[in-house]
Amino acid sequence: MGSDGNDFYAKIPIFRDFHRLMDPALYAPLPDDWTIGVADIVDSTKAIADRRYKTVNMAGAAVVAAITNVLDGREFPFVFGGDGASFAVAPADLDRVRDALAATATWVKDDLDLTMRVALVPLADIRAQGRDVRVARFGPSKNVSYAMFSGGGLGWAESAMKRGDYAVTQAPAGSYPDLTGLSCRFEEMPSARGLILAVLVMPRDGGDVAAFRGVIEDIIALVERSPDAARPIPAQGPSMTWPPAGLELEVRAGRGARSRARFRPWVMMRTLFVYTLVRFGISFGGFAPQAYMRELVENSDFRKYDDGLRMILDCASELERELAERLATAASAGIVRYGLHRQDAAMMTCFTPSALRSDHVHFIDGARGGYASAATALKSMPT
Repeated sequence: MGSDGNDFYAKIPIFRDFHRLMDPALYAPLPDDWTIGVADIVDSTKAIADRRYKTVNMAGAAVVAAITNVLDGREFPFVFGGDGASFAVAPADLDRVRDALAATATWVKDDLDLTMRVALVPLADIRAQGRDVRVARFGPSKNVSYAMFSGGGLGWAESAMKRGDYAVTQAPAGSYPDLTGLSCRFEEMPSARGLILAVLVMPRDGGDVAAFRGVIEDIIALVERSPDAARPIPAQGPSMTWPPAGLELEVRAGRGARSRARFRPWVMMRTLFVYTLVRFGISFGGFAPQAYMRELVENSDFRKYDDGLRMILDCASELERELAERLATAASAGIVRYGLHRQDAAMMTCFTPSALRSDHVHFIDGARGGYASAATALKSMPT
């Protein structure tokens, strides 16, 4: 089955009950002629050790921003992983997406002083290895949906990328992707319940699929019924100061071929204007700060599934212990591999092409390593 991509993803029904995450009926197989993209930061562990948490997240979110902009805002299936992203692309979009990725890798190197590896893997090659990529759409609010992936294909593609296969070559120095809408203006969000916990749970190679599904359903049920867990975003939204902590990153994301020195004053004025509107609740030109902050909370991407469960939770230490005990038991039974990472705050990276629309997206990660540190803990477990 082939598809031009203009309607396949849009036609997948949106589910809103996260309890249903592991229902196979929600997941549709991608068309045979699609391509899987994977991107991550090389040696993100060192960057995190150097406390470059926000920069690493900005690089990962840049992949989503660059592709969305080159596709003129059309929805496509993607998942943000903290230090990278995975996605699927239709054949009609492949050349444009490849160019955007090549420019993004160059921007990450030139402006963020990080190395991003990117690969585009034909779905046919993944299926030839006995893996698959199936996609569902989860709607945390009425405004947005996020892709969920199953089938093991993303993991295989990531491993291939790390071997150096299917690599996308960086664009020439000085190339810039269109990162319009990418920013990180909000302050860190301290835990209100004791700690911010990054959770990563993956299936054990060759493990029982039904048993893994049961473990994930059990973990989700435990979290959702617990009075000791909540989304890591305050109900009123995160705080904002001026100048924002992410000012320099926003300058680098938006300057294109312009010099930083010339572009920075414009970003400072723009962020001051937005800060003033938000701080004093002033509506202007169709922008309503209260509505925007409400949508920000509702739209936030703090839990997802891409062949494994990822969550950023604000929770009490009692829930952390219970999660760790259940996951350790499942790991001993050969069902899962997992990583947990605790920290004192969460952080947000935003993609808002237009503040006048309700479909702005907000990626949540731990503020002291988050998903990348949880992945390091997972990698130490037997495969």
